[in-house]
Amino acid sequence: MSLLTLGELNTENRLLRLPEVTLLTGLPTSTIYLKMKSNDFPKQMKIGPRSVAWLESEINEWIINNARRR
Repeated sequence: MSLLTLGELNTENRLLRLPEVTLLTGLPTSTIYLKMKSNDFPKQMKIGPRSVAWLESEINEWIINNARRR
C-alpha cells in the first residue's frame, strides 16, 4: 500500500473504525479478522498505539467485488 498525498484525500479515503466497517459490510468482527487472516478482506492500518482503521476506498472496493461474484 502506498502513502496518500493530500490531493488523493477525499471522502473515499477516510479512515473507518471497526464499528463502521461492520456496519458497511454486515460482517461480525470475528469474520472480518478471519477473512483478513486468509487475505480475503482488506488489511487494517495502525493509526495509534492501540488503534486501527481501514481505508474506506478499500472497504468499498471489497463490497463491490463481492457483489460481482454473486
